[in-house]
Amino acid sequence: MDRAIAVHNQLEYADVPSSDAVRMGEIFGEYPSVSGAVVNESTAMRVSAVYAGVRLLAGAVATTPCSFYRRTDDGRESANGHDYWWLFNEQPCGRFSAATFWEFITMQSLLRGDGIAYMVRANRYSARVTDVIPVPRSNVDIIRVGDRLLYRIYDQLADGTWGYFTATQDDVLHFSGFGFNGVHGMSVIQWGAKQAIGIAIKADEHAGATFAGGASVQYAVKVPAGKTMTRDMQDEFRHAWVAKYGSGVGHSKIPLILTEGLDVSELSMTSVDAQLLESRRYGVEDIARAFGIPPHMIGSANVTAWGTGIEQMGLGFLKYAVRPHLTRWQQEMNRKLFPIRDAVFLEFNVDGHMEGDSKAQAEYFGKALGGPGALGWMTVNEVRRLKNLPALPGGDVLFDPGKAAKPDNPKPAAPDEHLEPDA
Repeated sequence: MDRAIAVHNQLEYADVPSSDAVRMGEIFGEYPSVSGAVVNESTAMRVSAVYAGVRLLAGAVATTPCSFYRRTDDGRESANGHDYWWLFNEQPCGRFSAATFWEFITMQSLLRGDGIAYMVRANRYSARVTDVIPVPRSNVDIIRVGDRLLYRIYDQLADGTWGYFTATQDDVLHFSGFGFNGVHGMSVIQWGAKQAIGIAIKADEHAGATFAGGASVQYAVKVPAGKTMTRDMQDEFRHAWVAKYGSGVGHSKIPLILTEGLDVSELSMTSVDAQLLESRRYGVEDIARAFGIPPHMIGSANVTAWGTGIEQMGLGFLKYAVRPHLTRWQQEMNRKLFPIRDAVFLEFNVDGHMEGDSKAQAEYFGKALGGPGALGWMTVNEVRRLKNLPALPGGDVLFDPGKAAKPDNPKPAAPDEHLEPDA
């Protein structure tokens, strides 16, 4: 809070252009589409393809361990005993577990362009972070002042009341989405999938209205040539129809006996309805494309071009869809948590995603340990630590194919076959 007071005057004079379309969208939380549907984070998440895409990416991030390391003269060593390991792998603050924290941050980054969390220091003179508290993007104003950013955050204050406080960029972890312009990232639902989501919302409404009417076949009453019906006659006919069949779901379709030469014909599904069904299938692909994920992973029947087999598809998803987010975010965390370029740094460890594929994991560890003609890059104990197994004596030595080919105790020479055996 003291940091907020220190920069309050800068905030007062910061220029926030209210005419900016993106800014107005953030204020009102609405991005109207051409279809007429309002697309915001609430309405978009009611579309099954959006929900599935956000859940998939958020789940992948939430299940990726955040590992800490310490730089050494010959490389690096594990530093998972660091206090920050607990914050980002177990509990960042009292209200969130680490998994729910990362799911929330990922969802905000995808739907609003930025995930925001402010850091609580041990005291006003300490750089040590004790809590990391996420806040909804709608509760944050991001303001540029020169080459620095200020964050005006609406949240519950220390005295229990709700209000605004201001934090500098040094006290905020800004997990931006794709297209960060120095102030904010690009929302997927605003830029990449607004029209597709708008069409999907309207298609869902149309389908719901159809089934609300019982999904019944439509009928048209034709008046033969030369016949006329007054308005009173038309009203009487409509009342008779409703009285006979009702207007809700599941009513009988027994034909009504008509007089005066009226003719009833059945109307089948129109080409417009058929195109609507096709557009709903295409909408899943369009939304998946905007989120950068293969359609088959959110329920589309279409295949992917990322290779064959579950392993290759999973690796493609991690490489092209998940890793860009993780790379941006680990750089943000390293520069904010260790601003003096400390010897400690963090990385997201995507190797953990192979846990469910025992065959792929065995092949990976087999290559990592080394073999005939190949130098290993992991020791036995490093592999055992990843599997939460105790270390083994002598298990901290890398496999060296050169030493394996030349043992310390050479094999004894074979006896001379020309010598006669002992009597």
